[in-house]
Amino acid sequence: MHRPPPPPPPDGPDALFGLQELLGTTEEPEPRPEPGGHELLDVTEIHAEPAAALSPRGRAIISRFPGARLIEVGSHWNIPHLHGNEGNADRWVRVKRQTLVLGVRKSFDVRPNGRSADWIAPGASNGCAMACAYCYVPRRKGYANPITLFTNVEEIIGALDRHIDGLGPKPEPNQCDPDRWVYDIGENGDCSVDALIGDGTAALVHAFRRRTTAKASFATKYVNPELLGLDPRGATRIRFSVMPPADSRLLDIRTSPVADRIAAAGDFLAAGYEVHFNLSPVVVRPGWEADWAELLRHMDDVLPPAVKAQAAAEVIMLTHNRELHEVNRTWHPRAEDVLWQPALQQAKRSQNGARNVRYRNEVKRESVARLTALIGTHAPWLRVRYAF
Repeated sequence: MHRPPPPPPPDGPDALFGLQELLGTTEEPEPRPEPGGHELLDVTEIHAEPAAALSPRGRAIISRFPGARLIEVGSHWNIPHLHGNEGNADRWVRVKRQTLVLGVRKSFDVRPNGRSADWIAPGASNGCAMACAYCYVPRRKGYANPITLFTNVEEIIGALDRHIDGLGPKPEPNQCDPDRWVYDIGENGDCSVDALIGDGTAALVHAFRRRTTAKASFATKYVNPELLGLDPRGATRIRFSVMPPADSRLLDIRTSPVADRIAAAGDFLAAGYEVHFNLSPVVVRPGWEADWAELLRHMDDVLPPAVKAQAAAEVIMLTHNRELHEVNRTWHPRAEDVLWQPALQQAKRSQNGARNVRYRNEVKRESVARLTALIGTHAPWLRVRYAF
């Protein structure tokens, strides 16, 4: 009897791992929600490089989502139906909620910065489960850009150790910090959200707490109480990003309410973090000055004296991008009513080479001056480290 040839091995975005056998998940489990039913994440598919999936950290992450389908990918950067797929604009938030990528970081360059930090560390993640309409990260990776976690965090820590040892003590104070070299560990993601999934953020915080000449730093729009137990011992700076609540409700999709971020500052300071604030992004639109004044008065009213005594701020004016503008028109067009203002904006070549738009020089100069004046009036304790 003639037998048909066996089917070819699975390929492409629907290819399931042989790794499932190695991980002990050869039977397709019935989908069930993540323990706790977290509001940000309901992971149903995990795209993973084999080495990442088989690592101890990868196994631990996969075990947190027992109902998720494992999908093998050759590279976390090259998932055709995920990255660069315009169709994902119609399911922007769903991709961020349901999709997770695991990879192995290949490059460990430490880049100079001089603004938010002295140095940009090789990050332990890329992408985010939140969906801020102005975020620059989707510009780099293409469309919805869910969280990618790198499982080889120890290699990242090793690169940072070598860099810190090579620098020695900080020779003189600068606006980043008076005493220590500052390393931004979350340039392309949100470390607070990453900590909901894996222990990469904890490993980095623990690595820096043994350092006397350097500290970690990351910005966040999400209040994660689990971080309070990491005991950073003053060697990690958390920067809560804040903006007027009306702007946040429109633009900061899936983030913690601004009032919650501000209210958490005292708890994080007591837990051993340095606590700063990002006034970011500042969006120029009718009524923006009155709303920022109200926010600053709220911060002055509710923040404990200990937070005020050590706080500092970064003022970051909105930078936007034409490609992101077109994507937003698909999934969140109301955001573009305030983000896309050609009469106020001009072309900008960013440090990473991207072609973006920012406020015209005179608009930016006047807006920064006005906001810093509002800070002086309503929150004079809030030192502005830099504004751009």
